[in-house]
Amino acid sequence: MTKSTATGSSRDRLEACLARIEDPAGEGRRAMIRLYTDRARACADASDIRARLGLGLGPLDGRVISIKDLFDIPGEATTAGSKLLRDAAPATTEAPAIARLRAAGAVIIGKTNMTEFAFSGVGINPHYGTPGNPADRSRIPGGSSSGGAVSVADGMAEITIGSDTGGSTRIPAALCGIVGLKPSQYRIPTTGAFPLSFSLDSIGPMGRTVADCAAADAVMAGETPAALSPMALAGLRLGIPRGLLLENLEAAVVQAFDIALAVLGKAGVSLSDQPLDLLAPMLEATGKGPFAAIEAAHIHRDWFESRAGDFDPLVRGRIERGRTIPAMDYVFAQRRRTELIRAMDARLADLDALVLPTTAITAPKIADLANEEAAFTAANLLLLRNPSMANFFDLCAISLPLPVSGLPVGLMLVARNGQDRRLLQIAAGIEKII
Repeated sequence: MTKSTATGSSRDRLEACLARIEDPAGEGRRAMIRLYTDRARACADASDIRARLGLGLGPLDGRVISIKDLFDIPGEATTAGSKLLRDAAPATTEAPAIARLRAAGAVIIGKTNMTEFAFSGVGINPHYGTPGNPADRSRIPGGSSSGGAVSVADGMAEITIGSDTGGSTRIPAALCGIVGLKPSQYRIPTTGAFPLSFSLDSIGPMGRTVADCAAADAVMAGETPAALSPMALAGLRLGIPRGLLLENLEAAVVQAFDIALAVLGKAGVSLSDQPLDLLAPMLEATGKGPFAAIEAAHIHRDWFESRAGDFDPLVRGRIERGRTIPAMDYVFAQRRRTELIRAMDARLADLDALVLPTTAITAPKIADLANEEAAFTAANLLLLRNPSMANFFDLCAISLPLPVSGLPVGLMLVARNGQDRRLLQIAAGIEKII
């Protein structure tokens, strides 16, 4: 079992995180929904005692972790970023992913803000406020795991746990300049996490390093964390998906991506253009309505009858679309997806991973999107376009921060289902040179 790479006592690091949260000039009141201060201090003290006795539980023992406001914690309502659930019945069982983190010695500091019901890649929340991007507080953090990304980037937590249905860990990671992982869907149980889409939801971590994400992923998947060995890059086969996923890129994204490709090429990576002809059938299959909208319409059907006015209007409109999709179109899309997943797996068999920008744009200004539906929709589509492909085809993917002088830009690696550990090793190798 590997040891934690964090320096200093767990209690000291926790107190530093709490101070960042309480800083009146910071984003704590918008990034964090709920704090577990007393319990976190007790857990940090227990971790420090284990460390002194040489009885550490592994790399997450004593690490300060925030969790998205959609995970069940016994004794409290799971609000999922919505005022609709403020008076919901308290959870009675802890989400398995979170219980496994606690068993590994993690210090759960609190719950983080999110897009209402996790239904956008933007990160705006009219109920609890929108945490400002750490690179520019006037800009969006990305969503839907918005507060989590800000909590790590701003030093309120060392690792955060979010969900990813169409990019909700990778988008905010890319926009906030940290690492975000979407594992293969089967790896981590989604039980106890308020759902958006049964077909697409995954649970994944964000952190400052690939190693931190790898450790959290292993623990939540029920595995024993092992030291992550960066993969040698010479001879690595990375495909560049020319076509739709590289269209309409912001100039800053193009520049950062081109520099990254040049660095990879100099390191001996074999880069090849890969026209992904399966994207057109994917769009055709979901043309009548995306899975998230249809399945969210099912999940929220009762509230739509009685409390439609309490939804964030931008979220309500997306769910409303799902209410109009006939069952036969949904069944067709599901069956077609099964075929396309097999086809994509075969398509990627000769590659180690795909490499592309995580998002087509950098973070827009909050004011430009908060009250303008057309601008919100356009930005949301550009943010979701690249990462959502991995969810549809049930792949694993990770976003790495690129070195830029302006707003953060993410580099995304996408690999076949079940190749999570190998993807993390590749990402660790690339992390060393970028």
